[in-house]
Amino acid sequence: MSELRSRPLFTIRMTLHPMQELGHTPMGRRRIVPVKEGTFEGERLRGMVRTDAGGDWLLQRADGTYQMDVRLTLETHDGALVLMCYRGVRHASEDVAARIARGEDLEPDQYYLRSTPFFETSDPRYTWLNQVVAVGVGDRRPDRVSYEVFEIL
Repeated sequence: MSELRSRPLFTIRMTLHPMQELGHTPMGRRRIVPVKEGTFEGERLRGMVRTDAGGDWLLQRADGTYQMDVRLTLETHDGALVLMCYRGVRHASEDVAARIARGEDLEPDQYYLRSTPFFETSDPRYTWLNQVVAVGVGDRRPDRVSYEVFEIL
């Protein structure tokens, strides 16, 4: 078996509305984080994140790990709509997790934030996205998040 190879797909940047705290549910501590605005840009596609449909149904598990469940509508610069769904994980040491919770601005090498985006579209110019497996490497800040998204070859 060979090593995984990848190539950059795009960088996505989103600013976020304040979290909606649902509290402790049977699944864990649930928060909803709506997207305020966003853009994405890569060699093969670019555009904006639609703000009328998108957010993260974030779950803090019993072990302190955060599990993301995100759905976004991307609109390309030429008008195509693309559904982007991803699950992912963010974890950190107790100290770093406490600093994130206080709203401190930390560099991404201090915690682990990875996602697995999948795409869905009917636009013939972008149906190749329907067949892509991708991985995102994230950078979480107090009011925004960004990912470098890579296509796995």
